[in-house]
Amino acid sequence: MKIIEALKAIKDLKRKAEDLRNKVKDNCALSTLDTPKYPDQKRQVSEWMQAHSDILKEISRLKIALQKTNIATTVTIELGGKQVIKTVAEWVLRRRELAKEDLSMWSVLSDRGIKEGMGTAPGGQPLEIRVVRFYEPAERDQMKELYSAEPSIIDGRLEVVNAITDLIE
Repeated sequence: MKIIEALKAIKDLKRKAEDLRNKVKDNCALSTLDTPKYPDQKRQVSEWMQAHSDILKEISRLKIALQKTNIATTVTIELGGKQVIKTVAEWVLRRRELAKEDLSMWSVLSDRGIKEGMGTAPGGQPLEIRVVRFYEPAERDQMKELYSAEPSIIDGRLEVVNAITDLIE
């Protein structure tokens, strides 16, 4: 089974589990005035609950296999002109959280609203006001672009990896 097949199976199993929960919720009790929908409704509810338990076991098995695979499989992705090697698990973390955090850091670099021009010194003399930056604007812009693009670059590469990589059971 490939990674992508496991991911799709988990999604389908979750849908089936939700369907079973709804069936149990709708049929777990009735009033004495109602007619049961099933000949042996107690047995039917019990079967749905067992099926739900079996589905959760399969989801667990697949997720653990995915975790093993994601930790064991390394992937090379080109970012900013450099070949970066990480495990799938590291790339997923990078995609979901860390690239955004890096982008946030580079995005706070600014002139802080400081206006250049002429001002007045405390003694009343004219004073030229300049912005003193402790960063390079070109580097900031380059890094913001890199971290903005990184999630889609990771997505593209992991789509291929998910399609060709066998699940480690």
